Amino acid sequence: MSFLLKPLAFISASAISLLGLVSTRSKKARYYFHLTLYFSTMGLCSVLGVVYSIALSLVGQRLNINYLTARSFYYLCYPLIGIKLEVEGREHLDGLMTLGENGKAQSAVLVGNHQSFLDILYLGRIFPKRAVIMAKKELRWAPLLGQYLTLSGAVMVDRKNSKDAVKMMHHVGEDMKRKGVSLWIFPEGTRSLRKEDEMLPFKKGAFHLAVQAAVPVVPVVCENYHRLFDGKRMFERGTLKIKILPPIPTQGLSSEDVGQLAQDVRESMMTTLKDLSAASRASSSSSSSLESDETALLPKDHKDKESVKSKGYGTGELRRRNSPASGAASVSDAPTGKGKADKQEVAETGSVDGPGGVMAGALEAVKGDSSASSKAVQADEEESDDGAVLVGRPEDE
Repeated sequence: MSFLLKPLAFISASAISLLGLVSTRSKKARYYFHLTLYFSTMGLCSVLGVVYSIALSLVGQRLNINYLTARSFYYLCYPLIGIKLEVEGREHLDGLMTLGENGKAQSAVLVGNHQSFLDILYLGRIFPKRAVIMAKKELRWAPLLGQYLTLSGAVMVDRKNSKDAVKMMHHVGEDMKRKGVSLWIFPEGTRSLRKEDEMLPFKKGAFHLAVQAAVPVVPVVCENYHRLFDGKRMFERGTLKIKILPPIPTQGLSSEDVGQLAQDVRESMMTTLKDLSAASRASSSSSSSLESDETALLPKDHKDKESVKSKGYGTGELRRRNSPASGAASVSDAPTGKGKADKQEVAETGSVDGPGGVMAGALEAVKGDSSASSKAVQADEEESDDGAVLVGRPEDE
């Protein structure tokens, strides 16, 4: 097998390296390059997750498999794709680790907005200890990921069978209270990546679970990252902000209150989403404005040089463009005239371009400017002499 794997590994590494070089100049290449790095890291962490699952299960720490795998993914992936996440309200998740009356960590239903598969990155940044995720049943058969989800205790739900889903949610609610486990759910049910700061309507399953288990709901909002990743042709570097909102208690609520609870949570998350996204866009705009202002404040000579570089002008052509004499070139622009033929031509005509050439025109322009300047100075002197009083040197006594 080695004679097949080695060439394949070499070709793959070469292709990725070439794509990385091209990505510095092409947005499309950068999209595929970052996408390759993202999914490669995800595959690696799926393998690590299986290893973590076996090792942590042996030492009685199965409920922290997701936490360790999530952190590994984030810290491996974000330096490669260049997307860093800043978190606000981290204390609301840390508070879940406080022991309750039963000696167990506090449980909660964690709900977050779902934009695309890139959400796994922000999950890696904030996913708490003693928490599991809810995933659709079809993912159980996905290579590597399915095995990891099974070993880590993920709640697999059949979305096509509502009766089975209700039974599963009831079982999960009892398990949460007994073990002090939190559950992460995307209440939108599917991805909603778009340019506008919007979310899809919430499904009520997460809120039924929270009311049934009498555990708080903790909303988590990641800003709209369409400006960095659009899922089609753009995957850029940048910084994203996540905000964890205060827990919303559910004690004393009944199934009749679930609809209002879901609506209240969605409204608070929508407000936060718009605020975070608007602040990021304003920050990006101000950064662009500062760059434009710095360019505008540059000296004219510097901007001319930059223009020359970008347009491919020679330095001689720049002098001709900036020359005050219309149509006349700078004397310093004249070719040096290599060889005897050039020297002879310069001696006879004053220009290597022949009679009436560029050099001749330049010399005539210089002579004309000098003559005019001399006449002007002489006229000024005559005018000043008319009103002047001559003072002689005093004679020696």
